[in-house]
Amino acid sequence: MSSTPDPFADLKTRQREMWASFAPTAAFTTVVAAHLVEFAEIKPGEAVLDIGTGTGVVAVTAARAGASVTALDLTPALLEVARENARIAGLPATQWIEGDAENLPFPDGRFDVVVSQFGHMFAPRPDVVVSEMRRVMKPGGRIAFATWPPEHFVGRLFAFVARNSPPPPPGAAPPPQWGNPGIVAERLGARFEAPFFSRGIMQLPALSVPHVREFMERSIGPMQKLIEASAGDPKRLAALRTEFEALAAPYYFNNIVRQEYLLTRAKAR
Repeated sequence: MSSTPDPFADLKTRQREMWASFAPTAAFTTVVAAHLVEFAEIKPGEAVLDIGTGTGVVAVTAARAGASVTALDLTPALLEVARENARIAGLPATQWIEGDAENLPFPDGRFDVVVSQFGHMFAPRPDVVVSEMRRVMKPGGRIAFATWPPEHFVGRLFAFVARNSPPPPPGAAPPPQWGNPGIVAERLGARFEAPFFSRGIMQLPALSVPHVREFMERSIGPMQKLIEASAGDPKRLAALRTEFEALAAPYYFNNIVRQEYLLTRAKAR
């Protein structure tokens, strides 16, 4: 846990606000959560930390598997939804904490497993978040996470948003780099054994590509902010929407958008 000033504090404040609209997406990430919990080989009685828990789909799934779960997220609005999900599932022991993946509010060596589903990848400094994940992990513990590869739909979506938005602060790593196995292996480095990788596909049902676009404009924070910033310029807004639909079209068929993701698992050294 660091007490030094955070040079990315303003970025994280924007992220906290940006992701507040994410809750409807849980209808689709819930299936991925089950895949991640299975992939992480979570066992009854293990102490699990879920970083970037969002609406709690991974945390609730792991708790239902018998784990003792603590879940952390930057965004209070999402944690409210997560607490309600845990209440409905009858899991009152799950702990929900507002916090930062780069400054985890936990002692060293507390958890058997640290997981993240499309969460830790948005921390601006990969070296810091990896160090924090390893710090709070017991000797011989393991890490497991799901991320978006840069070459598939969601990775290309984030590249599209980045091209059309103000640049992030210097030193902030692009989130889709966490979907590149070579980069992931390098980042885990000496703190973990060689990682094991797998893949999956998240399916987003939609009646048309414009339906996909409208859903993402309402519920995917970076897309929502891009559209809001362009609202006063109808020509730019129309161009952005046309570009997005052209990007999404190759991934859409049979009323489904296919969103491929990468799974990583590694044991702590």
